[in-house]
This record gives sequence, C-alpha cells and structure tokens, in this order.
Amino acid sequence: QVQLVESGGGWVQAGGSLRLSCAASGRTFSSYSMDWFRQAPGKEREFVAAVSWSGSSSYYADSVKGRFTMSRDNAKNTVYLQMNSLKPEDTAVYYCHAKLRAQESWGQGTQVTVSS
Repeated sequence: QVQLVESGGGWVQAGGSLRLSCAASGRTFSSYSMDWFRQAPGKEREFVAAVSWSGSSSYYADSVKGRFTMSRDNAKNTVYLQMNSLKPEDTAVYYCHAKLRAQESWGQGTQVTVSS
C-alpha cells in the first residue's frame, strides 16, 4: 500500500495559479490509478481529476475542466495538479488518492484558499 504526501497548497488571489504535488512511497506506484479530490467546508468530498497509469489520459470534473491539468511522473512516484485561473469556489482541502484493486490510500490533504 502506498503512502501519499501532498504539498503545494496555499493562499492565492482569484485568477492566480498553484501546483499541487503528491509524492508516493512504494515500488508499485505506476500500477495505481491516481486521483485528486477536494472538500470544502460543510460540503462532501468531490472528485476533481484523474490520470491513467501511463499518464497519457486524464479526466476532470466539469467545474475544473480547462483550468486544471493533472499529470504523473512514474519515475518520481509523483502526481501533480496544475491549477490555473483559480476561483474562490476552488477553496478546499485537496486530497491525493491512490487505488489498486482493493487497496486504496489517501493523503493528509493540503489547503488551497482562493480570495476574491
């Protein structure tokens, strides 16, 4: 089972950019499907983006499509979430998620705050 550590969160003004990173331990990282989720105060955790094991395909929630880009570097055991044109409604704790068959892991989360 992989261990996940997110970084890169912070405070940014609307229209700005941030890049989140999620570093994973373990030698089988490339076999895991990887996603980003987020949870805003008082709301349920929601899907943000996913990337295929090879990194060749990515999928996004409608709310972030065209603004966020997810990628992975299997050589570095890391996934990224490039967030551009950030909006106040993007404010949330962002979580990295890994899944391989019945195994899944969550990171501790990183706070992203976007001010208007």
